[in-house]
Amino acid sequence: MNNEIKAVIEKLRLQLNEHSYRYYVLDEPTISDAEYDKLYHELLNLEQNYPQFISKDSPTQRIGDKPLDGFSQVKHEIPMLSLGNVFTDDELIDFDRRLRDLAEINEIEYSAEPKLDGLAVSIVYQNGKLHQAATRGDGTVGEDITANIRTIKSIPLTLRGELIPAKLEIRGEVIMPRSGFTKYNQTAELLGEKTFANPRNAAAGSLRQLDPKQTAKRPLKFYAYSLGVVFENLEFTTHIETLNWIQSLGIPVNNLNQTVQGANGCQKFYEKIGKLRDSLDYDIDGVVYKVNDLALQQKLGFVTKSPRWATAHKFPAQEAVTVIDKIDVQVGRTGSITPVARLKPVVVGGVTVTNATLHNEDEIRRKDVRQGDSVFVRRAGDVIPEVVKVILSKRPKDSVEFQMPTHCPVCETELHKIEGEAVLRCPAGLYCDAQRKEAVKHFASRKAMDIEGLGDKLVEQMVDEGLIKTAADIFYLKQQDVSQLERMGEKSAQNLLQSIEKSKHTSLNKFIYALGIREVGEATALTLAQKLRNIQNLSKSSVEELKELPDIGPIVAERITQFFSEEHNLQVIQQLLDAGIYWDEIEVPDENTQTLAGKTVVLTGTLTQFTRATAKEKLLKLGAKVAGSVSKNTDYVIAGANAGSKLTKAESLGIEVKDEEWLMEL
Repeated sequence: MNNEIKAVIEKLRLQLNEHSYRYYVLDEPTISDAEYDKLYHELLNLEQNYPQFISKDSPTQRIGDKPLDGFSQVKHEIPMLSLGNVFTDDELIDFDRRLRDLAEINEIEYSAEPKLDGLAVSIVYQNGKLHQAATRGDGTVGEDITANIRTIKSIPLTLRGELIPAKLEIRGEVIMPRSGFTKYNQTAELLGEKTFANPRNAAAGSLRQLDPKQTAKRPLKFYAYSLGVVFENLEFTTHIETLNWIQSLGIPVNNLNQTVQGANGCQKFYEKIGKLRDSLDYDIDGVVYKVNDLALQQKLGFVTKSPRWATAHKFPAQEAVTVIDKIDVQVGRTGSITPVARLKPVVVGGVTVTNATLHNEDEIRRKDVRQGDSVFVRRAGDVIPEVVKVILSKRPKDSVEFQMPTHCPVCETELHKIEGEAVLRCPAGLYCDAQRKEAVKHFASRKAMDIEGLGDKLVEQMVDEGLIKTAADIFYLKQQDVSQLERMGEKSAQNLLQSIEKSKHTSLNKFIYALGIREVGEATALTLAQKLRNIQNLSKSSVEELKELPDIGPIVAERITQFFSEEHNLQVIQQLLDAGIYWDEIEVPDENTQTLAGKTVVLTGTLTQFTRATAKEKLLKLGAKVAGSVSKNTDYVIAGANAGSKLTKAESLGIEVKDEEWLMEL
């Protein structure tokens, strides 16, 4: 009987290890999370009933040992050296030239990979079993973090394969993905616990927990980038071969690694990864180039504390320290009051930053941000810079807490906060100049009424001159009034009025979207148009009726009814209809034509048969969800000419790529 139980336990371990390999290494899971959990609990129950069969390499043993008194030291058999850096194209060219001169060859092949922004660690396996793990430390001596490393699910406790060296050291980076970091901080904030400033600090702090059970709760991942000690003669000739072999053992290796030729190839890889950077679910601070030929690595050797044959090509810093000169508030299109930090100019991510969002009053209180504070400011790609953390040791002695205003800074209306929201709002709607401008800009925008020639600056000018008070006033403009505006002549005014006249023929979903109802985007507007058929039905719908519609939740339903309960909004809508806005009868989608129902599609590149807006609208009518970025949840990417980073990421994730002809056929 015991032998049968032992056999079942071993079979379950093999199954769970195989599924972990497919999930964490291949990114090709073959079972659902629920199915995995069922197998896991089956194994856990058996081990609890038959503890004599528990082994340290069982998937159930990742929960963490008892708390440590402290970290013991580990001496690295082979030092974990740091890398030299290059920051410019010229420095990269000099690096490549020096190596070519030393090697006396015309061109060098490099292994290129993203430089993950986490914590470097060494993991030693003995006879295929995880034996010891340590931090890099000073390169010679690190801290023993074995108990914590064992809790990371992407690190196998037992290696795959048959020809495994008696002793094998894997080196790599432990990171906390951005998605996990955000979720962890949100949970910690709710529980009143410490939050982390950035994912790198989160990864480092998690590995230095004395209680491994705490580490087990953190969403950490590991990617290998090289070998250390190996008790075996491995017949590899290139670095990329060693990475492929490491991956075959069941250890994750970054899927963006590739070989490139010479400095030019390195530069192209740097630019490609730079474009992908903001779409990745982990932080990187550059790329790493390593001579791919292992024999040539040996020939080139080392300089002091770094290998001569490798370097890191760093991205411009995305985080910097500066001082808050002043805290202002801005009024958004929907009346939201957003506090903004006015900063002493500082370069972040290659861009000079003078302003940073503070989000809302709750965020200011949580971070305790004050005028005069020295702060860390972070910027990622096109994302608005934000204040990450205050340096309390540098706070002026006379600093005082910032107080949010009680009245709108634009129209002086008393501000309100809706229950359950963190944001203060001005309720003046279209009567508030700040909201009026933004509401009209949104109404005229390409995805809404698409009034060509009515750009943001012209809208602001017309509102300032008193020509426009609501969106309806656009359709009552006179040529003589428009032509007298700055940079507008008779011809320009005539062209604009023609565009306004042309825009009157629209679609109901675009009209609904143009109204600027909070939480109502293009997809929601299309659902409302298809299901309710006209604006009268929409305006009279109750919260309960709206909640019955697909993808309309209680919050969106509440926003819609609130909008139509305001008398001035109904007046503006009637004025718009009286001005002659109309649309064709709504096509009710046939379920048989919803060929992309439930599918997520991303558009990229230049389309020739459609405008991007038309393609998106047609996809929505086919039942698809159109996303702006590629992820594991993407079903199809439609790639036009000159497709860039989205196509690259789709290919790396194995997502099906379609062309424009495919969309035409649909």
